[in-house]
Amino acid sequence: MNREVNLTKRVLTSKGLRYCPVVLSANGRVKPDIVLVNGEPEPHAEGAYYLEWREGKTRVRQSVGKDPAEASARRLRKEAELNAVNNGVAVIPEGTNGQRTLATAVAEFLEDTRLTKKAKTLAAYTTALDYFTESCSKHFVTDIERKDLLRFAAFLRDDKEQAPRSCWNKFSNVMTFLKANGIRGLATKHDWPRYTEEEPEIYEQEELDPMFKTCDEEERLWFEFFLFTGEREQEVMYTYWSDIHLARATVRVTHKPDRGWTPKAYKEREIPIPAKLVTRLKAWKAKSDKTCNLVFPTSGCNAKMNFLDDLKAVAERAKLNKGNFWLHKFRATFATRHLWSGVDLRTVQAWMGHTDLESTMRYLKPNRSEAVRERVEATWA
Repeated sequence: MNREVNLTKRVLTSKGLRYCPVVLSANGRVKPDIVLVNGEPEPHAEGAYYLEWREGKTRVRQSVGKDPAEASARRLRKEAELNAVNNGVAVIPEGTNGQRTLATAVAEFLEDTRLTKKAKTLAAYTTALDYFTESCSKHFVTDIERKDLLRFAAFLRDDKEQAPRSCWNKFSNVMTFLKANGIRGLATKHDWPRYTEEEPEIYEQEELDPMFKTCDEEERLWFEFFLFTGEREQEVMYTYWSDIHLARATVRVTHKPDRGWTPKAYKEREIPIPAKLVTRLKAWKAKSDKTCNLVFPTSGCNAKMNFLDDLKAVAERAKLNKGNFWLHKFRATFATRHLWSGVDLRTVQAWMGHTDLESTMRYLKPNRSEAVRERVEATWA
């Protein structure tokens, strides 16, 4: 029995990304950029072509780039290979001479990522590599060259209309993938997408005072906890009472295997907190649900996941611009205020959970307080 290999194109439809059959012309060639969507031909310049065939009950897909003629030729080669094997003919498949297909390398890399990294990291690599395979027509991973990376950078900027920082992030993810496959040195530092590093924004006291004044007791504790610990959102979400040492006035960020959560970069740390936060936490603990280990649970002892919505609601009640309020801004304020007050960089780095000092140095913002203004005036008096 002959085996069929179908040629599809992954395109964006009104119902999201779909693998749609290609349309053939009268001479049997693939019509470029035309696919069948719900049985009707539609133009779709975006997307890459994919081969599809069955291995038993399993459907197999393989990316074959964006060129329709090459994709059609690859379909015929794959169909011939499968039918030869089906008829007992020994065939050396593409790539068995030591080369690995790009599709195989991507699948294996993503599987390794799934097993060793967080879901958020897997999602980022998946998107970047989907875009790369869409922009790159190479079949074997070892055939990738500098021009493919330059085309990818342009593809992100022009076709996908990604922001400069997003272009850099996705380019970096692809470079990590290539490095994992033993491919280095294709791109120089001048080939990487460029972006302007924006200065981290912090909350001014004129924003914090009316915001906290509008908060009820529970809301005030939430956002003071963010401000006084500098923790990331998920770190706050998964804070246990066992992480808080009220006598020592410290909070720890720890691994939560029972909830499938780990700190960023798998780094645990301890953060000192001010006495006023300790007082509020003591009062909160006294009336908390003793059967739940979370400090800020929802009903059913689940992690609270809508801190941002609540923050914007408080800002709106305080008649402040809610567009200027977001959770990471508390973290930036934490770092900057400590650096202003004279805490050394290495210590703030440890409290923030940064893996390198450069990340902490971003928060060395100029102090524009009234006290600094008075010093300026005194200098030139």
